[in-house]
Amino acid sequence: MRSQNVLILDDEKGFRDEIGDFLSDEGFHVVSAGMPSEAVKLMETDKIDIGLFDVRLPERDGIDLLGEVKKKYPNMEIIVMTGFGDMATVIRAMRSGASDFLSKPFKLNEIKETIERVSKYQRIKSYHHLNDSTNQSPVEGLIGSSDAIKNVYKQLSQVAKADDATVLFTGESGTGKELMARILHSLSKRSGKTFLPVNCSTIPDELFENEFFGHTKGSFTDAKTDQVGIFEAADNGTLFLDEIGEMKYTIQAKLLRVIEDKSVSRIGTHKDKKINVRILAATNQDLQKMIENKTFRADLFHRLNILNIQMPPLREHKEDIPELFDHFTQFYIKKLDKEIKRIDRNILPALQKYNFPGNVRELKNMIERAVIMCDSEILTMDCFNNLDLLINENKYADSTIGNYLSLPAIEREAIVKALHRSKNNKSKAAKMLSISRQALDRKMQKYGIN
Repeated sequence: MRSQNVLILDDEKGFRDEIGDFLSDEGFHVVSAGMPSEAVKLMETDKIDIGLFDVRLPERDGIDLLGEVKKKYPNMEIIVMTGFGDMATVIRAMRSGASDFLSKPFKLNEIKETIERVSKYQRIKSYHHLNDSTNQSPVEGLIGSSDAIKNVYKQLSQVAKADDATVLFTGESGTGKELMARILHSLSKRSGKTFLPVNCSTIPDELFENEFFGHTKGSFTDAKTDQVGIFEAADNGTLFLDEIGEMKYTIQAKLLRVIEDKSVSRIGTHKDKKINVRILAATNQDLQKMIENKTFRADLFHRLNILNIQMPPLREHKEDIPELFDHFTQFYIKKLDKEIKRIDRNILPALQKYNFPGNVRELKNMIERAVIMCDSEILTMDCFNNLDLLINENKYADSTIGNYLSLPAIEREAIVKALHRSKNNKSKAAKMLSISRQALDRKMQKYGIN
């Protein structure tokens, strides 16, 4: 396999030379530029695999250049270099197509690890014949300039500095909790290490210990080899526990012990192994209410909730809908190769009247369906199936929220609506709600929904 071509774009020559010498010693073919115009010429003559771009450059903005480069060279991976905690720049870079980012100052080994991580993704894309220009998903939940979203960005910047503290992300489905957790990991000192997301609702109770702790060869009938558990796999990195509220009460004590002791022992041995893992967790449930109902442990909640980031529902920052609408519309018009040239001016006001129980994810899915259904040069209200009906449903939803003002009431209402819209197809309803089928069954039982 040929060595990869890396382009370093930074206006500080000493910095370029240091990184270039290091990467050359590591086996990469390196070219460098101090000006965007020089970088453009190099990209025209050399096949660049990975770009390492500073965002503060003479001549022009680095992220604007990034966007143009991704359009012209969609298979080129770009890593941006930003100031530590510069969340606004990180968000812009991700939306423009950056594969990863490094926060200055950073160590040379971090550059190598980041490039290797990006290279793995590049090889996977090549194997599956993927192309970023048509298959890259839009960044959900990170678009907007409202005070609510800016506050989340600010919290992330602050929390990233507390490298070992556990963080609990709370908020409704579709608000972008996992994406925020990924950004938090990337901003932390663990950014060069593993980020391992685990959906707690998908792991059967009887397999919890085997999945999380691993096992030794011969510890049970089918244990033909040693197996590393989830905690060991995430060692020195970040473990993201999604839907933590779905974990059974009896199992929660085992998770708490690992968090407190910072050690695990595989099934089949009593030997403890120390681990260094940052725990991030997320839930769309009211854990305080679950504590009262004795379905969630208070000690585990307090251990996870050392730092809390609440993701706002879309109905509380509707001023971001125009920007979200523009982003997703343009994305799907390009992805689906549609000839849409105009958009009915009545669509946006109508969308702003709807409360979006599925939040940003629901808006994105709605826009994708509308663009698919559009068979003319004008995107019209007719392309948004049943939007008027959904808006009318808001009246009932608003009264429900007003009467109860609780997450369980809102969650129950969202489930009822999803079942109604899917004509009681549980698999489709679970997909609309962005939860597993098993989680939907448990929630239906919990809320007495037949």
